[in-house]
Amino acid sequence: MCLFFVICVQPIISKERMNVLFISVDDMNTDLGCYGVSQVQTPNIDRLAKMGARFDRAYCQQPLCGPSRASMMTGLRPNTTGFVRLNDDLRKLQPNAITMGQYFRNNDYYLARVGKIYHYGNPSEIGTNGHDDELTWDERFNPVGIDKSQEENIIRYPGGVKGFKDKLGISMAVWDPVSEDSEHTDGMVADKAIELIEKHKEEPFFIAAGFFNPHCPYVAPKKYFDMYPLDEIKIQDLESAKKDLEDVPAMAMIRDGHPKRWPYYKKTTLEEARRCKQAYYACISFVDAQVGKLLASLEKHNLMNNTMIVFWSDHGYFLGEKGLWYKRKNFERSARMPLIMKVPGQEQAGLARNQLVESIDIFPTIADYSGLKMPKVDGVSLRPLLTNAKAKWDRPAITQVYLKEESQGYSIRVPGWRFIEWNAGEAGRELYDQVNDPDEVHNLAENPEYANIVAKLTKKIRPYTKYGANVKVK
Repeated sequence: MCLFFVICVQPIISKERMNVLFISVDDMNTDLGCYGVSQVQTPNIDRLAKMGARFDRAYCQQPLCGPSRASMMTGLRPNTTGFVRLNDDLRKLQPNAITMGQYFRNNDYYLARVGKIYHYGNPSEIGTNGHDDELTWDERFNPVGIDKSQEENIIRYPGGVKGFKDKLGISMAVWDPVSEDSEHTDGMVADKAIELIEKHKEEPFFIAAGFFNPHCPYVAPKKYFDMYPLDEIKIQDLESAKKDLEDVPAMAMIRDGHPKRWPYYKKTTLEEARRCKQAYYACISFVDAQVGKLLASLEKHNLMNNTMIVFWSDHGYFLGEKGLWYKRKNFERSARMPLIMKVPGQEQAGLARNQLVESIDIFPTIADYSGLKMPKVDGVSLRPLLTNAKAKWDRPAITQVYLKEESQGYSIRVPGWRFIEWNAGEAGRELYDQVNDPDEVHNLAENPEYANIVAKLTKKIRPYTKYGANVKVK
């Protein structure tokens, strides 16, 4: 286990330091207008992408809330921190780790969080500090909306029975009240973040707005549901979904899908799944509206020209593809996440970045642009890509799934390929051609024609795994 030592940082005195608005969303995949999914209406996120850089190949370190967020906030991989389970405690594992927020606090920034940045039980811990890290912030705010205070109105599936006995934090459940945005927790998150921007606009600030949507249960004002007629919501046919998983190792499907919870979740019906997908899209549009409010606040106070904006989700999300729901898979749909960065004075705004990047790169990038000494982390600054959309970049993206100590899977994403191995290959391997098979239907790992690619990627991934580089390559 790695040990960390406190970094002493001398404050940088400057009258024109860049502010940071960090926007975090929960369980949001890349079903967004700016990512080419025209059905999903996200005009404000789309506008932000035109103002900055959209990363088309951004990946999380672990498709599970707690580890993903800890990696992003420290710039360190899960195996570096030891934070691999949902409810692990960062300070118990690494008491001297310097988080992104601490780093900016040490340099005389005002640091505030509204809503969810580190892991929270959603919705069980809304209104509390959840598993937040107190050392990261000057102030913390935990609003509570009707999605929490009136959760008895949420309809849970299967069966569509109100009050179905299941944990809302891992359920297929919907509610579409006739309500105002500011009655909901995420509306309150935006309102409070705007209040903080106005209050601290005369000093360098790092304000994090953490939205809980579109994490289940899928609750948003009815007007957002109305944007997505149910008859326009499509889900993959189950017969083809079954075929997609015929050549997948058994360990890859242990949690949140197959066989006991497949298809969808606890054998929810196709119509119930379509209703949940409609609700998921409604929640995305609801969050998009809140993003629009934040952008309007920066513009109102003439802060756009000295504020860096980061829009990030902790991982991707399945919506019935392969008959799966939720996350915690090494597939592209689960590992890939939206990431947008807007830097003041950005010359190549609106251009997509196709290079492979990771969540751990966010911390060093923000520090780099803020003129701070680069932290010693596993990630690297994305400044070369933000400066030049066609810059050469040869770093892979590593995603891992931790089921238990003796059951782990690691994925390496390189241009054109995704390779996955379970228990160093002893429990199975997967290889997908991302050019010709982007939906990852055909596992080529055991096809002799691809043996050289498998051997090359096996050797390349091993240093990132718990097994290490010295394990014999199969």
